[in-house]
Amino acid sequence: MCLAIPGKLIELANENGLLMGIIDVNGSKTRACLEYVPDIKVGQYTIVHAGFALKIIDEEEAAESLNLWQELIESGAFQSDEELPSSEPL
Repeated sequence: MCLAIPGKLIELANENGLLMGIIDVNGSKTRACLEYVPDIKVGQYTIVHAGFALKIIDEEEAAESLNLWQELIESGAFQSDEELPSSEPL
């Protein structure tokens, strides 16, 4: 199952002609292609899926989504042998 997870852009870069960035997803940093959201600025939130930032979202929407994830984890919705959703490490 693939999931889109909100994160905060903390760094911009140009790699081989592509707009890239470092995204902080709940304390875990991951790289993402920003070509779908070229107007994003450091400090803004985005939805990341499969290494691509898909949409700029506001801080309130990001917090709501992350809170829902935390509730799911705390409710035991994930079995101990299931892998929890996470971002790809750098």
